[in-house]
Amino acid sequence: MPERLNQIKETTVIQLKDVKLKNPVIVEGLPGVGHVGKLVAEHMVEELGAEKIIEVYSPHFPPQVLVADDGTVKLVRNEVYADKKHNLLLLIGDYQSVTNEGHYELAEVYLNIAEKYGVKRIYTLGGYGIGQLVDTPRVLGAANTLELVDEMKKYGVLFQENEPGGGIIGASGLLLGLGKLRGIEAVCIMGETSGYLVDPSSAQAVLKVLSKILTIDIDMGALESRAKDMEKIVAKLREMEKAQLKPISTEEDLRYIG
Repeated sequence: MPERLNQIKETTVIQLKDVKLKNPVIVEGLPGVGHVGKLVAEHMVEELGAEKIIEVYSPHFPPQVLVADDGTVKLVRNEVYADKKHNLLLLIGDYQSVTNEGHYELAEVYLNIAEKYGVKRIYTLGGYGIGQLVDTPRVLGAANTLELVDEMKKYGVLFQENEPGGGIIGASGLLLGLGKLRGIEAVCIMGETSGYLVDPSSAQAVLKVLSKILTIDIDMGALESRAKDMEKIVAKLREMEKAQLKPISTEEDLRYIG
């Protein structure tokens, strides 16, 4: 590691490797409703063979470590990967901030990274929770310029009045708002989802749209396999609904959380 990490009193960016990219874009896929954005971005990292170049640590992340299958642990963090072939930066990670201040601080950190690499456009990804099971997920959007709204409509992204009704919380929203202040175009692409479950079907719908926008051919086999497994769970939930049983109890606010 190029820089030793002794303590974390503030958000810290560790540059593992520097790369040169030509007019890159950033794709953000941090945890959120249905883990839709996270599924898409992590799938892209895997399929494109992207290389990790940055680690981000912050006291605004939950105070914990993650335990791997082999029994070892790692401090929670977010990461930036580079795909030099397609001039992409991919932001993935373990958590978003647990504090309001942290959401803003981390968003500014991500935008600083974007500016360092000359990024002019950001795509944020997530799920739009509607509180019920979805057969065919719609793909909705929000953008920080009208020109970008018109452009995204050509790819089938829907811009509906009052959807998402609660706004866009977290990095997926703040990167649009704060990005506009810096003159960076940004659009949030959301897959419709129940909000109850990890949703690979919604992730598929988002990835199909995003791959067209970026003109990148990405194998979706792994996501399709996960979607089929989830369909079995959803089928059981539907049976419970028909029996007028309450399938899931949750106190989670189903407004979109980026």
